[in-house]
Amino acid sequence: MSSFPDSIAAGLARGWKVLDAGAASHPARIECDVAIVGSGAGGGITAEVLARAGLRVVVIEEGPLKSSRDFEMREADAYPQLYQESAARKTKDKAINIMQGRCVGGSTTVNWTSSFRTPEPTLAWWRAHYGLADFTAEALLPWFEQAERRLSIGPWGVAPNENNSLLRRGAARLGIPVAGIRRNVRGCFDLGYCGMGCPTNAKQSMLVTTLPAALEAGAMLLTRARATRFAIVGDRIEALEVDWLDASGLRPGGARTRVQAQHYVLAAGAINGPALLLRSQAPDPHGLLGARTFLHPVVVSAASFAQRVDGYAGAPQTLYTDHFLETQPIDGPVGYKLEAPPIHPVLFATTLQGFGAVHAERMKDFAHTHALIALMRDGFHPQAPGGRVELRGDGSPVLDYPLTDYLLDGARRALLSMAEIQFEAGARIVYPVHELAEGYRDLAAARAAIAALPMQPLLVRVVSAHVMGGCPMAADAQRGVVRPDGVHWQLANLSVHDGSIFPTSIGANPQLSIYGITARMASGLARTLTGRPAPELAQGGAPAQ
Repeated sequence: MSSFPDSIAAGLARGWKVLDAGAASHPARIECDVAIVGSGAGGGITAEVLARAGLRVVVIEEGPLKSSRDFEMREADAYPQLYQESAARKTKDKAINIMQGRCVGGSTTVNWTSSFRTPEPTLAWWRAHYGLADFTAEALLPWFEQAERRLSIGPWGVAPNENNSLLRRGAARLGIPVAGIRRNVRGCFDLGYCGMGCPTNAKQSMLVTTLPAALEAGAMLLTRARATRFAIVGDRIEALEVDWLDASGLRPGGARTRVQAQHYVLAAGAINGPALLLRSQAPDPHGLLGARTFLHPVVVSAASFAQRVDGYAGAPQTLYTDHFLETQPIDGPVGYKLEAPPIHPVLFATTLQGFGAVHAERMKDFAHTHALIALMRDGFHPQAPGGRVELRGDGSPVLDYPLTDYLLDGARRALLSMAEIQFEAGARIVYPVHELAEGYRDLAAARAAIAALPMQPLLVRVVSAHVMGGCPMAADAQRGVVRPDGVHWQLANLSVHDGSIFPTSIGANPQLSIYGITARMASGLARTLTGRPAPELAQGGAPAQ
């Protein structure tokens, strides 16, 4: 258990209005001004803005409320408690593993803190293809700056760990530029276990910043509460049906609350959000709902070094290169961003290929293993249309995301790029993460093998932690589910404030894009609902405890 003071426990002791599924009783009805479904990047920002504007806000979160005293830096505890489907959510064909948060704070509680503004080529594409004329770097700048001040986003001043340093050294020998990744941390202890929840409250997630601010302003938080269905009458939502979950936190426990609001904000993520609208039979006259859902499909290259790498130690993902994005036209062969992810035993073991003795031998080399990932920029080419959110028979969501030949060509090129960097950094052996790949002791052998590997789903290992699209914004209803201000085209009292509004992938880790864009939308919504200018986000993150 963390020995640091727990700011969440202190808030609960002060009387925050938090109602959990385990309470002795649950109200049949809750009335409020705004009901927000989801407490991640979009929901957390929106909750603070609207609550500080004086509106009665209720936040509905399917996952549990966990805090620093619960974060013990153990994968076996973190994945079942804090992630969708115990960090094993998969696409329909099982070919892509998707890591998404499922707790108060959503993925911001468990992400690796990487913070990028929306790249200008992405914004230019949206303006040209979706009519989003006001989505310019200049127009978004004040909103990004506001979010950066609020969440202490800035350069990381500590020397990178060896895992990231190897990316820099290998890339430098090839003449490839590498830059630092800005992080949303304050008083960081450089532990390296960000994906398991921050035990020191240094990571400025929604859990320790915007949600406490909203609760201090009088908002109400429902936890282990599943938003099951919107009751829709004409062009308005009449109510939201919320099922309280059982002790497992996975299935309805029998109690149900009807939440009635003047306005609803959907911020449940780009899989669960479209699924809620599909279950609710929301109007979808142009067949856009749940379609064009994007992942930044990720392929992995591992390598063994003579020295210890200890990829679990020190801040994760502090360096990156966009060389392989910037050298490709945005609508040409798929480009990819390279980063160096943290390496923890369970995540490493379940991603690395091989079985039995072969797998065991590679695990023995864990401390000497380096990893690179390539995030492919999907959504800008006819052969990268993303996937579609569908409903299973029980109403739960699944993402059908085909790995097209176009993307698989990018996967092959990315595996080669990463192998070249790793060998230049001094790797003894490089292991492209592919079911049929072996370990290669020189670049010539790796190049020949990668060229010959069959690039097929379930053979090349593909993962993702970024889900975007499915409720795209556009200047007209023929191209978008929501308007440029986030309001649903057919439902007058519904807004969508999360990564599902992006018409394509971002081409960068998306959390700051969500923060800045939803801050603008939330401020506009507050002004509409109150008739007054909206307050800015509070200045500065919560102090590290």
